[in-house]
Amino acid sequence: MKKITRISVLIALSIVLSIFESLIPIFNIPGIKIGLANIIVLTVLYIYGFKEAFTLSILRVLFIGILRTGLGINFYFSLSGAILSILFMVLAKKTKLSIIGVSIVGSIMHTVGQMVIAISIFNNINLIYYLPYMIVFSIITGIVIGKLSKENIKFFENNL
Repeated sequence: MKKITRISVLIALSIVLSIFESLIPIFNIPGIKIGLANIIVLTVLYIYGFKEAFTLSILRVLFIGILRTGLGINFYFSLSGAILSILFMVLAKKTKLSIIGVSIVGSIMHTVGQMVIAISIFNNINLIYYLPYMIVFSIITGIVIGKLSKENIKFFENNL
């Protein structure tokens, strides 16, 4: 019962972080976000495992879609990024990358997932030229989120 309660609280926290983050303009560039909710996703991945992290990630995207944007185009961008991100983070974690490396992989793959959806929806392959800029930003945010996640995991491990 404690595990379900903790994960429920972490889902709520990830939703709050997503909403908070949406209020922070980052250079007014479409698609650019820090990824604060991924601190929680990584924490759950390392403490509880893939199934719990995947569930948290999908529920967060669903609830944010319902609460903020409806289940329109932004929902599909978020969903594709979240699914690709968590799948590749699990694979990266198995390679013994550090949590910062896993975070970078997740951040990059989130961007790739969103780019695939953007190209598909807008039927415009020229959007691919935006990808290198997004990947550079993904690496930077991946490092920041990875460091914050590392500290968060230490906190949880010492206080569970």
